[in-house]
Amino acid sequence: MNNKIFSGIFLSATILTLCGCQYIQKNSIFSAFSSPAPEEQAAQNIDPQPIRSPSSIVVCRSHQCAPAKLSMSTEYIYNSLLQLFDNNNYNRALLCQADPSAHTCLENYITIPLMAGITPTNAYIDYVKITDVIVGKKANSINLILNYNITYGGQAADCTPSQSLLFARNINHVIMEDAGYSCKMTTIGQSSVKTLFAIDYIDLDYGYIGGRYSIGISGPAYGGSNGYMMLRMPKNAYPLSPQLKAPTKTSRKGANPYGANIKTTLSTDSTTGNNISDTVQVFPIKK
Repeated sequence: MNNKIFSGIFLSATILTLCGCQYIQKNSIFSAFSSPAPEEQAAQNIDPQPIRSPSSIVVCRSHQCAPAKLSMSTEYIYNSLLQLFDNNNYNRALLCQADPSAHTCLENYITIPLMAGITPTNAYIDYVKITDVIVGKKANSINLILNYNITYGGQAADCTPSQSLLFARNINHVIMEDAGYSCKMTTIGQSSVKTLFAIDYIDLDYGYIGGRYSIGISGPAYGGSNGYMMLRMPKNAYPLSPQLKAPTKTSRKGANPYGANIKTTLSTDSTTGNNISDTVQVFPIKK
């Protein structure tokens, strides 16, 4: 009888050991020491993913949008972007998290999960100021000096200007990137920020540029983010004074160099009676 009781107890203990060891391990008091720290879990969640290259760039002009590869050249894309940035030099360009299909803003900023020392927080970028636009020495390249407005934890980061390069390699490859700029987000040192922006949408009528971005931060404050964003500029890509007209000449009274007042009239066409100087007459030219 005792052997049967002992055998039953031993069998029950064996089953509990095999089936419940995993549960006991996960819920034991020692699991707190073996589980990853909160900052390690946050770091695993904020690792940026590789950026995706666009298959075709969409360009909007005269309120019509179409893929650039159908009727445009690389030089046209480059010239349009140069005109757009030059028109908006010394101005702020707004940044927003956007929908890649509708090209509309979802938030008025982009969010970057961040670890500032041992404190998990978020960094935000809502605009960038264009400080200088220079034509690059290499073909189809533009050198830009940009100042990103970065805030984190309710305070503004002290960042150096970003020396960025925008280049159009071909009709489907337009990239804006920088070599990295420094931001002071902690008391123990500077953090380096690197930005990559793959452009796939250009609206010349309203001054919008869209594309997928990847931002990485390294240093005492580290983190990263990727997604789709829109760059919204206050001015469009067309010349600032597209219509150049000569002032209209009318009959007036003027003074000659000798001081006598004379009445000056414009010559008129004998057949129509209109002033010849009002319009440009190409044909026929009367002698």
